[in-house]
Amino acid sequence: MRPRVDEVQIKGLGVIDEAVLRLSSGFTVVTGETGAGKTMVVTGLGLLFGGRADPARVRPGAERATVEGTLVVEPGGRVAQQVEDIGGQIEDGELIIARTVSAEGRSRAWLGGRSVPVGTLTYLAEDLVAVHGQMDQQRLLQPGRQRAALDRYAGEELVKPLRAYQQAYKRHKEAGEELRELTTRARERAQEADHLRFGLEEIEKADPKPGEEAELKHEEERLAHADALKNAAATAHTALLGDPMAGAQGLQDAVSLLGQARAVVEAVREYDTALSGIADRLAEAGYLVSDVATELAAYTESVDADPARLALVQERRAVLNGLMRKYGADTEAVLEWARQAADRVGELAGDDDRIAELTREHEELTARLTELAAELTAIRAAAAERFGEAVTAELSALAMPHARVVVVLTPAGSFGPDGADEIELRMMSHPGAPALPLNKGASGGELSRVMLAIEVVFAGADPVPTFVFDEVDAGVGGKAAVEIGRRLARLARTAQVIVVTHLPQVAAFADQHLVVEKAGDGSVVRSGVTALDREGRARELARMLAGLEDSELGRAHAEELLSNAAADKAED
Repeated sequence: MRPRVDEVQIKGLGVIDEAVLRLSSGFTVVTGETGAGKTMVVTGLGLLFGGRADPARVRPGAERATVEGTLVVEPGGRVAQQVEDIGGQIEDGELIIARTVSAEGRSRAWLGGRSVPVGTLTYLAEDLVAVHGQMDQQRLLQPGRQRAALDRYAGEELVKPLRAYQQAYKRHKEAGEELRELTTRARERAQEADHLRFGLEEIEKADPKPGEEAELKHEEERLAHADALKNAAATAHTALLGDPMAGAQGLQDAVSLLGQARAVVEAVREYDTALSGIADRLAEAGYLVSDVATELAAYTESVDADPARLALVQERRAVLNGLMRKYGADTEAVLEWARQAADRVGELAGDDDRIAELTREHEELTARLTELAAELTAIRAAAAERFGEAVTAELSALAMPHARVVVVLTPAGSFGPDGADEIELRMMSHPGAPALPLNKGASGGELSRVMLAIEVVFAGADPVPTFVFDEVDAGVGGKAAVEIGRRLARLARTAQVIVVTHLPQVAAFADQHLVVEKAGDGSVVRSGVTALDREGRARELARMLAGLEDSELGRAHAEELLSNAAADKAED
């Protein structure tokens, strides 16, 4: 199901005080007397889809102009997803869009019940509506739209090579970005590798061992205090076993005193069992003290001041401390840094290989893209020629027999997401005239007809569901007007078409006819919108033909126009 505009409510816009437009899914035409406010219908639709807010359009005496539209959309479709992404709501397949413009120039917008920036409506409108009017920004005047529309017009022939190009372009871009990053960081990577190699060489030369620093610290403490340690051990040994050089007059040692205590207790232990346990413990103490004294004697012999060894230990510790200041808190951390540095050096060396690999891949992808881009250009050039001929034929039938539309393909100078072509629709107003961009090669009225011709040719290829035309029939009449009506009806087979016209030949082809009626009370003019039935359409066409809706000749001509248009549509 294609989205379409179902209803539009307009308040306080220009001469329109309040009006409701219920729109057909096919071809809707809007007519009315000059000054009745027909153009305000197009202006309202433009505001609804993000058009420029002009406070001068606010009805005199009104605080603001308000436009509210109800769109029928497919639940779960692209439009519905876009609305849900911004927090808007769609109820029963209906989307409400609203826009206000205050008399002071402030503008506000709502989408699905949520206040949004006006730019959000503009973004959404790109896939919903194409407004063609003299004061409107034309959708197909955007280069990106022209390229996309031409590609769809080219059809299946372009699909496969375009998909292949886009895949190659994506990888080409990724490889190029990675290559640029690696290349621009080459100096940084070289500096990092040099720093790491220096550290690795320094650590390898020192050859630290796990736990070595703690062992050396302990050894340095022992060597630095060797005399104190030896004296302490000797003094303790003397206290336990005595000094053999002191003779009998020396102080009694601990072993002798323990022996005396044991002897005294042993002499009386048989008289009290409590002393028996004490005697045993005194014996154990004597043995223990003797063992300690023996170890002290051995320790005293082992301790020896060695200034040369102390110097070596201190020098080694200085080397290790230097490493630890740079690479880690201890020797284990230093060794771990070395392991990580070695891995990183390997990675950095691998970057050179990666650069070479990416360079080869990038060159191969460039060649591939050049080949695919040339194929796309050839297909587009053929489609552009067919398209130009088709639009030119349409223009001839729309009272522009000397105009010609061409599609100009120029090299972009670099690869883009969709090829290496810049595409622009241009028009030659007469033979020998330069091919100018559409908005410069045609007047306002002509531009609307050019856009109609383009939209008819693009019908089915360009998926915009709603087209709005204002002044599409400016400056034409007679047979050309009939051809305009016929083409609008043809476009309405695949899209919703809304047209403001003053030509009865165009209005006769409509599926729905809305008339903007003007009423005045002397000083205030108000306009409203009314949907016409068959009889009402005949009266309105008669008015448009002869200026008199009750003229019999006018009515007869109007009936003839309606019948001929109906027959024409039935044949198509």
